[in-house]
Amino acid sequence: MEKINVTVEITENNYSAYINLLPGCVAVGDNFEQLQNNIKSAVDEHVSISREFGDTLPEIFNKDYELVFKFDATSLLQHYKGIFTMSALERLTGINQRQLQRYASGESIPRKSQSDKIARAFHKLGKELWIVSL
Repeated sequence: MEKINVTVEITENNYSAYINLLPGCVAVGDNFEQLQNNIKSAVDEHVSISREFGDTLPEIFNKDYELVFKFDATSLLQHYKGIFTMSALERLTGINQRQLQRYASGESIPRKSQSDKIARAFHKLGKELWIVSL
């Protein structure tokens, strides 16, 4: 199954998403779950209308595909701010709390190596949680 990247951003008021492969295909939502549903609907509608009018679509839309949601570091940290404290994120990532706060506020943009550390920490935690059984 092919993967299509969906860029997710968090604004003051909502979540927003767009797909570079489909210019103009955007969606918003009050929360991440609503955003996921809205962008799936937007893609379906965009593809359907494009086909109806004979517009050219990337070949990937003629196959089975999966939407993969990509956050930037700021949006990811904002998304989880009510779940993880900066202290907990420091323990997970090895990145200083003050620096994480700068990333979360958008005051500073992490280098690729720092973004990779954050991503690896979340993936590791996800894998650990996935195997938990109660």
